[in-house]
Amino acid sequence: MRILVACEFSGIVRDAFTARGHDAMSCDLLPTEAPGQHYQGDIRDVLHANWDLMIAHPPCTDLSVSGAAWFVQKRLDGRQQAGISFFMMLAKADIPKIAIENPISIMSSIWKKPDQIIQPWQFGHLEQKATCLWLKGLPPLTHTNNVREAMLALPRNQRERLHYLPPSPDRWKLRSTTYQGFADAFAEQWGSHG
Repeated sequence: MRILVACEFSGIVRDAFTARGHDAMSCDLLPTEAPGQHYQGDIRDVLHANWDLMIAHPPCTDLSVSGAAWFVQKRLDGRQQAGISFFMMLAKADIPKIAIENPISIMSSIWKKPDQIIQPWQFGHLEQKATCLWLKGLPPLTHTNNVREAMLALPRNQRERLHYLPPSPDRWKLRSTTYQGFADAFAEQWGSHG
């Protein structure tokens, strides 16, 4: 399959598909952090290149409910509408199979509820972070390695590690990088979905 991984700089999802024999390319305004097929630039430049599947990770800064305290300002200055428009451009792309990944956000009320909400602990990671999936032409993911009990035995600041990260220039990168367990499930389950 030809797979576009939109808004990915880490290469994690791209490489999971590539490892399974797919022609996968990531795209982001940032350079890739791992060698592989990557387009550094605007997703609009490559969005209409006859992809079979797109996994998209649109920026959530102006949409995520964790930033609700700043919503009034973001509405007034247009950032929130720009985020909504970008998200919807990806959702309405002419690609047969689409998965859009984002945290709990206003898109659940602006557009529609997600088709699935997944947690890292359902895919082998000892953390919790609700992640929404909006799906087109794809089935919901099947959990691959449920470690919920082990995760719950950890102190809250460990199982919610990403929420407790101190301010830093790379905080946003650490919070937005896809879990390897998610990437492997995307590639294994959706890469073989006819």
